[in-house]
Amino acid sequence: MATKFEENLKQLEEIVETLEEGEIDLDQALKSFEAGVKLSRACHKELAVAEKKVELLLKDQDGELTKVPFEG
Repeated sequence: MATKFEENLKQLEEIVETLEEGEIDLDQALKSFEAGVKLSRACHKELAVAEKKVELLLKDQDGELTKVPFEG
């Protein structure tokens, strides 16, 4: 099952693809752009929340952040 982030990202990618094709009228392009901005902000917000969770998980017993190399 896809997460909300993944769903938003997929919709954003579809909007970008549609806009890049350039085959929609100006009014629809502006509406799509506005929707894309909203999706982008939602994705950014979700990433910020995830980053905070990771930081909490990486804190040591004294509350100090422990740097752990990311191996993606």
